[in-house]
Amino acid sequence: MESNEVTNVRTRDALRAAQLYYVQDLTMDEIAAEMRISRSSISRLLSYAREIGLVEITVHSPQAGIDGLAARISDAFEVSAEIVPTSTHASDAERLGRAARTAARRVSTLADDNTSIGIAWGATVSAIARELPARRLHNAHIVQMNGAANPVTSGVPYASSILERFAAAFGADVQLFPVPALFDDPHTKDLMWRERSVRRVLDAQSDVSLFVFGLGSPRADVPSHVYSGGYLTGEDSRDLLRNSIVGDCATVFYREDGSSDGIDLNRRSSGPSFAAIRRIPRRVCVVSSLSKLAALRGALAAQLITDLVIDEGLARALADAAPARARRR
Repeated sequence: MESNEVTNVRTRDALRAAQLYYVQDLTMDEIAAEMRISRSSISRLLSYAREIGLVEITVHSPQAGIDGLAARISDAFEVSAEIVPTSTHASDAERLGRAARTAARRVSTLADDNTSIGIAWGATVSAIARELPARRLHNAHIVQMNGAANPVTSGVPYASSILERFAAAFGADVQLFPVPALFDDPHTKDLMWRERSVRRVLDAQSDVSLFVFGLGSPRADVPSHVYSGGYLTGEDSRDLLRNSIVGDCATVFYREDGSSDGIDLNRRSSGPSFAAIRRIPRRVCVVSSLSKLAALRGALAAQLITDLVIDEGLARALADAAPARARRR
């Protein structure tokens, strides 16, 4: 049996080694040099420090915290939430990339034979399209949910490239919607909506059973495509400010309480009404970046989302914020 003096010396050395290793973050080789003993002796001292309780090691599972956070969001907003772990130092591009990979897997799981998938073009959905795993489906259809043309471009190359990636992944056909994202005159839209060729696409949109979309936001740190790609005039931008717009879904604009009524731009938008969106059984929204918090709160208040893929930082901010009340217009 060791004498008290030997035990005290060993305990003292174990404490010193533990402090250097766990607190000062020195390597065992560095500690061995400082204490002038062998590396194997340092290893034994660290083991002894754990045995006698000088050191307690606790493993905290980030996944457990994320699962609890997902449950809070699911309960508060009545959605199926999947949270993408992200570092607090991650850039917006990194957050988007991780969220897109997670969303691609979820969309692939939800898609099935005879599925009609509605797509709202944008940077987020484009990122998802690049990550989709190949999965051949029978009788699957990819449907563009809003036009992409503006006074500068037809928008066809941009939107069609996104839809074609979805089609290639699922072996599906594509239904393009070659109309303006925003019409100059709502009467022009009304007349075009009567055309049989346009009605065919609108009918295809009404058959969509899975809708995949991101959220545009005029407040985003990295401006959404609709706000930076020549779609809005100066008067349009002023109208957004007057109406306290926080975001858009398929170029249909809304406020933080989820309301979309009384917004002139929406009368000219080619996107589906929120009532039409809510009739789609599964609606997968993918969103990252804290700067889109207000846009996400508005979309949740409008009940546009059934499945939410969200980065961890934004998820924590959402859970800490009080739910916005929907006016369901």
